[in-house]
Amino acid sequence: MSNGNEVPFAITHKVRDTCICLHVQRAARALARHFDEALRPLGLTNGQFSMLMSLNRPHAARMGEVAELLAMDRTTLTAALKPLERRGLVRVIVDPADKRSRQLLLMPSGRKLLLEAIPIWKREHAALERRVTKFDGDPDRLRADLRVLG
Repeated sequence: MSNGNEVPFAITHKVRDTCICLHVQRAARALARHFDEALRPLGLTNGQFSMLMSLNRPHAARMGEVAELLAMDRTTLTAALKPLERRGLVRVIVDPADKRSRQLLLMPSGRKLLLEAIPIWKREHAALERRVTKFDGDPDRLRADLRVLG
């Protein structure tokens, strides 16, 4: 007997079948697990790979720039950087233009690790694009659609 305070089970199915947020979260988790496994031999997670790649610049990056690129708040970025700092892959330095700000510097060991990771990423990414294009034929369309969301 319903007392009017229950969510109909049909709504649960509707959300399960149509919620874009749910489907993107599920896909993101599956992709993260897949790339984590592929990068595990290098001692990297997919998030660490993305972070190192975001620092692969001719000059040190500002903390805010990296946080924005990775869609992270600064506190989360600071915490995520710690293991990379301990491994000597990244260095956090004082911004010479603003002593209150920090810059992120990819160290030579980080660049070396990225060089090792890129062939793994290329292989796995190519396989992923083949899976995506199997149905739609255009991974660029998927990337464009995802950029609209973020």
